[in-house]
Amino acid sequence: MTVPFHLRGVVRKARLCLLPAGLLLLLWHDGQAADTVIYNVTIHDTGEKALDDAAKESATLVQLREQGEVSPALLIARARTDAERLVQAMHSLGHYGGTTQIKIAGHALEDVELSTALEAWPEGKAVPVDLTLQPGPVFKLRHITLQGDAAGQRLGLTEGDDAVASQVLAAGSALQSALLASGHALARVEPPVADVGDGTVDLTFAVNAGPQVNIGRIDVTGLANLQAEYVRKRLTLESGTPFSPAALDAARADLAKVPALASVRLVPGRAVDPDGTLPVEVALTERKRRAVSLSAAFSTDQGGNTTVAWTNRNLLGRAEVLNLSAGIDQIAASAARQPGYKIASLLTLPDWRRRGQSLDFSALAIRETLEAYDRTAVVIGTTLRRRLAPQWTASVGVTGEQAYFVQDKIGRSYSLLQAPLGLHYDTSNSLIEPTSGIRADALLTPSESLSRHSASFLIAQVSGAGYVDLEGAGRGVLALRGVIGTVGSVKPADIPPDQRFYGGGSGTIRGYRYQSVGPSLSNGKPQGGTALSAGTVEFRQRIGESYGVAGFVDAGQVANNGLPFTGKFRTGVGIGGRYYTSIGPIRADFAIPLIHQHGSDSFEAYIGLGEAF
Repeated sequence: MTVPFHLRGVVRKARLCLLPAGLLLLLWHDGQAADTVIYNVTIHDTGEKALDDAAKESATLVQLREQGEVSPALLIARARTDAERLVQAMHSLGHYGGTTQIKIAGHALEDVELSTALEAWPEGKAVPVDLTLQPGPVFKLRHITLQGDAAGQRLGLTEGDDAVASQVLAAGSALQSALLASGHALARVEPPVADVGDGTVDLTFAVNAGPQVNIGRIDVTGLANLQAEYVRKRLTLESGTPFSPAALDAARADLAKVPALASVRLVPGRAVDPDGTLPVEVALTERKRRAVSLSAAFSTDQGGNTTVAWTNRNLLGRAEVLNLSAGIDQIAASAARQPGYKIASLLTLPDWRRRGQSLDFSALAIRETLEAYDRTAVVIGTTLRRRLAPQWTASVGVTGEQAYFVQDKIGRSYSLLQAPLGLHYDTSNSLIEPTSGIRADALLTPSESLSRHSASFLIAQVSGAGYVDLEGAGRGVLALRGVIGTVGSVKPADIPPDQRFYGGGSGTIRGYRYQSVGPSLSNGKPQGGTALSAGTVEFRQRIGESYGVAGFVDAGQVANNGLPFTGKFRTGVGIGGRYYTSIGPIRADFAIPLIHQHGSDSFEAYIGLGEAF
């Protein structure tokens, strides 16, 4: 026999069969009793797990049984539907000679006494339904034929293989994908036709490769406030280049990173233009230009903080982002004597002068009263960032700071000029919940103090984090973090207190109070040092869909001789809980110091959105 070889052999959801079951019910309804029955289903094992699983997923008698009692007519209708579905399930796994038998209350479906037996069935007693599959041998592929313009194409099937539907259909899909990848934008591989013989199956694939084409005109649609000129400049797809699904996917993913856009679709045309090229539509949906957000976090050492921010995602029509924020920090903090504040603004000009290059302008007013020092400062700066490769970004900036510090009851003013140079590498798969990949940063910051406390110094820092998915799907993740920094041989007293290195807190060594690890002043307060080294090992385990736990060990030191790894190491250990939401995990970590020191608490707790690193 000759039959279309399509998705009929693939297990579908049970609800897809409701329409044919309902039609059969109408045909059987006349003259049937209105009484209802309950039933139990037994599917007898075939000895082949894949087939047994397919039978259970295919049988509407199983899938719909929990809906409750049914009329005898509907029970028979479901069984008749399943007789065909179970045959299809056997075909999908290559058992083309398979048969099935369904008995209800010991009667075959063809038994004229079946309806009478169900009408007389005792109320409250479950009707036994038995499904028996007799699959027979698996048929083999004999002849495989490609019809149409398929010269030189390879299908990936071998004569003599089992005639399994999923493998046959996957081979057809792979062939079509290969044709698309080679520039045949209109390629079509039809579902194969199978000629089933005595233990063998002959397959015929109809292939229409179509011509190899180049990208033609590119139409940008759906814009309201964003300028089409900016989109075309940002788009990595160009007219005249060979058609490639991979190139379209890459262009879509890159354009989707623009904060002003809510959705991005690249839709190739269904026919070539008269010039032989294929048009592409860039269909866009913009996000709301303005947004207000509120964020909050808490830790026992740094206290609570809350920030309100106003954002314009498309300030001047070219996806410029303006963010204005104000927040209160160090609320009820053990590492601060009273709350502080931050008022900040950041303007980002994306793709400035060239694609992949952005220019930032920032301003910050800050007041903090930490155990280490009091600081009142205004910081302004500009930073140029350029994407060197998909994973690499370089930056260069100029920052000016005017600050007044009080440390050890001595007040000093600083005018600081810095020129930070940075290199960033990132292959991680998420910003706030990474489960795989690597992040690494290298930062050099030449600094010059222009006040009467003048000094020149160079801050060098290298940091990185890596994530290993041990169980797949991000359910069990090993996360590693490390940082090394030095200011060289400069004395701590010669540089502003906020430019020194400190240990302790969620960024370095959890379990120790913020900035408490490292050299101390004569009054026992943190002085800060000129060298830092710290590392973390953390394991994160997801439990179910919404919960998770974590365990971690942090260790590090701060020295005042400019040499990492020469200070007194401190180690903190802890555990944490996670509640996973659509915007990221809510994190609650609890840590204790293994070596108590002056200024350290018996424990620290940290609550926030997203992982610690």
